[in-house]
Amino acid sequence: MFFRLCVKLEVMKFIELDLKPQLLQALKKMNYIELTPIQEQTFPHILEGRDLLATAETGSGKTSACSIPLVQNIDAAQTEIQALILVPTRELALQYVEEIDRIVGTLDVKPFAIYGGFSMDIQKAKLRDNVHILVATPGRLIDMIYSGYITLSSVSTLVLDEADEMLKLGFLDDINFIFSCLIHKHQTLLFSATMPDAVKKLTKTYLHEPVVIELNVNQIAPQSLEHHFSLVKHSARFDFLMDYIQREKINQAIVFCNSRHSGQKLFSQLKGKVKSLEIIHGGLEQSKRTSIIRRFRRHGIDIMVATDLAGRGLDFVKVSHIINYDFPQNPETYTHRTGRAARMGRSGIALTLVSSHDLRLLKRLFRMNHIEPVWLGKEPDWESISRQRKAHSHKKWKNPHKPGQYHKRK
Repeated sequence: MFFRLCVKLEVMKFIELDLKPQLLQALKKMNYIELTPIQEQTFPHILEGRDLLATAETGSGKTSACSIPLVQNIDAAQTEIQALILVPTRELALQYVEEIDRIVGTLDVKPFAIYGGFSMDIQKAKLRDNVHILVATPGRLIDMIYSGYITLSSVSTLVLDEADEMLKLGFLDDINFIFSCLIHKHQTLLFSATMPDAVKKLTKTYLHEPVVIELNVNQIAPQSLEHHFSLVKHSARFDFLMDYIQREKINQAIVFCNSRHSGQKLFSQLKGKVKSLEIIHGGLEQSKRTSIIRRFRRHGIDIMVATDLAGRGLDFVKVSHIINYDFPQNPETYTHRTGRAARMGRSGIALTLVSSHDLRLLKRLFRMNHIEPVWLGKEPDWESISRQRKAHSHKKWKNPHKPGQYHKRK
């Protein structure tokens, strides 16, 4: 049975919640005054021990919505792992631990993250030191389970964050195995930005009478985000970008490219022309990536060239601009890239450079993401483009396999 909640409540303050004094003190220090809608609607059910499925726009505060009630429910006197949070990437795992560390304040609650690409021996040593909340990527967690360094027998809450991304990355078998290790009664919380059929199936399999919370289901992108687009020839993109950076008031910006090669090329072109510049992609050492993300969060970097490694789940509160230097490969990628700005109700701008080859995909993007575009410069002549497409679809092409014969292009 599902209990669906979509009603918007009045804004609630953290001081109105029956939280531990040390936790309230830490939240005050973090300037967490009012609950976001996702926090307000999830907190009571998490604290009550209910299973929960929550979907909300990116940047809505899902990390805190999960972390704060988990910290509240931890019994620090116990030495076992009481909460397990599964995430798809190392970067998101580290972000979770940093957020929980801040939330914990003076409480004796210990979070820790395990993930691939880092020494298992160091992680094993840390696990001997009483971890209460474990954040993990599925592969490394299973390695630890097989080696006997982790037992899940005391886990009372299992969290699947970015569930849609985990399934997209092929972690379904790993998730099924991890659930098979939790044979005792426990609470399951599933957070997802979107709700594909695979996530629905996972929910039916493992969640027991979950509360289902859907916020802004028709508003995929943050409402405080302005979507700017500019029609630019592929060869003129760099000059356009330089002019835009120089004239626009940018606090911090992430410039997205579709590949490591494209990003490295752009980084080389920008180097020496832009102050406080860095690049991040999956080919860098984990320690280097972690250092760049931390410096960016602390505003030690103004402009970061990135592949989609930085487009999912990471929280950068000072980012004012997202620039899609390469056109996103699908609407979902656009959503997660642009969700790095305008987080938690802050204002922001997403600029996408569009070539004539991208226009067909752009129409689909507007429709699926409910975007009202703001054009910088001339807007495309959509009627002319539509006529050309229709004429092109009826054009006959030579059949290369049968000389002299023609067939209609499908």
